[in-house]
Amino acid sequence: MDEDFLHKKLNEREQQNAFRKLRLPDGKIDFSSNDYLGIVKNALIHEQSFPDLKHGATGSRLLSGNYELIMQTEKLIAAFHDAEAGLIFNSGYDANIGLLSSVPQREDTIVYDQLSHASIRDGIRLSFAQSFSFLHNSLTDLEEKLRAAKGNIFVVTETVFSMDGDMAPVAGIIRLCEKYKAHLIVDEAHATGVIGNKGEGLMQQLGLQKRCFARMHTFGKAVGCHGAIVLGTETLRNYLINFSRSFIYTTALPEISIAAIDASYKIFPGMNKERNHLQQLIGLFQEEGARIHYPDIEIMKSETPIQAAIVPGNDNVRKLAAQLAEANLDVRPILYPTVQKGKERLRIVLHSFNSMDEVRQLLETIFMHRQLA
Repeated sequence: MDEDFLHKKLNEREQQNAFRKLRLPDGKIDFSSNDYLGIVKNALIHEQSFPDLKHGATGSRLLSGNYELIMQTEKLIAAFHDAEAGLIFNSGYDANIGLLSSVPQREDTIVYDQLSHASIRDGIRLSFAQSFSFLHNSLTDLEEKLRAAKGNIFVVTETVFSMDGDMAPVAGIIRLCEKYKAHLIVDEAHATGVIGNKGEGLMQQLGLQKRCFARMHTFGKAVGCHGAIVLGTETLRNYLINFSRSFIYTTALPEISIAAIDASYKIFPGMNKERNHLQQLIGLFQEEGARIHYPDIEIMKSETPIQAAIVPGNDNVRKLAAQLAEANLDVRPILYPTVQKGKERLRIVLHSFNSMDEVRQLLETIFMHRQLA
């Protein structure tokens, strides 16, 4: 079988030092996973607690895969997030693909933050609407794009960005959406469980949830499960059931998965101690990181558990990540083309189970190896 065309693309990745490989957990100090509150690490959800639930859904929800527990859980989550209704998808990727590919139509316009997640960009690509990116978190550039937009207008952003850890200026974005009669869609994936008094997300923390067209919350990060939900009106829910292909043409999540999501939504809102500890770690990392000055490294500003140390060049950031691994620190390099060339980085994730001493060890190890470089 001729696979030269595959080898050619793989060789290009290897030449860029950007070839990806799967790795197994190896017991190092975790500064890479999205388990922000430690729900997975500390096994706060036990499968043994649901002995009578099914491990398979047998079909799509429109055929044989719908059941009472998933309907109840959608209502529970919608109520927690102060939404009229919600629809569960099998993953955050499926949710963004399903929403963005089905709602905007050919005559419409999508304007999205240029650093939006790949699932957002892929959903937009599958839509027939015209689309334009705006400069990251720039209200000025967003307004310029909105002035030229036609048809139904959709503005798309994340509330917490997965690579930089910064937050969108959502209050300003909403004002522009209302000025230009645009529909705001926000991805709260990295805010869920972490931002807000109960982990409800940035939009609710700011009291802006009723001014969104749609919100997406994912369960695969701080919630410690799998899947996602799109929140909005009952009309939006019915529309997605009828037109969202990533919902219609896939087997539903099984009862065992939904029970875990339901259990987590009864756990993480009360994890204030863990969220407070996270804030202390973030403050320490930012304060100590600000004292480190290298010509070839930049600690980015972030008020969330996602911290980034910019180390330009795939070779450089990979080398530094390998040195950290030798010191028993699990920090993953993020390479071009996942991020812009020259913005390669260590993506450092802080967790409620990390200690202050571990964060100091991480910073000291980065400092030591950059001095030797």
